[in-house]
Amino acid sequence: MANHKSALKRIRSNEKKRVLNRYQHKTTRNAIKALRLSTVKADASAKLSNVISMIDKLAKKNIIHDNKASNLKSKLTRFVSSL
Repeated sequence: MANHKSALKRIRSNEKKRVLNRYQHKTTRNAIKALRLSTVKADASAKLSNVISMIDKLAKKNIIHDNKASNLKSKLTRFVSSL
C-alpha cells in the first residue's frame, strides 16, 4: 500500500484515466465494427470520417500506437472505397 499522499493521489488519478481510456478504446472498436458491417457506400463514408477522428484521438493520447492507427485508417479507407 502507498505510504505518501502523493502516491495515493497518483493511484486515484491512474484509475480514473484507465477507466476513461478503456471506455474510449471500446467505443472506437465498436464504431469500427459497425463501419465494417455497413454495406451502403454513402452510409459507410459518413461513418468513416467519425471513426478516423476517433482513431486519431486514441493515437494522440498514446492509447494505441501511431502505426496501428495508420494501419486501421488505411484498411478502413480501402474497405469503404471498395463498396
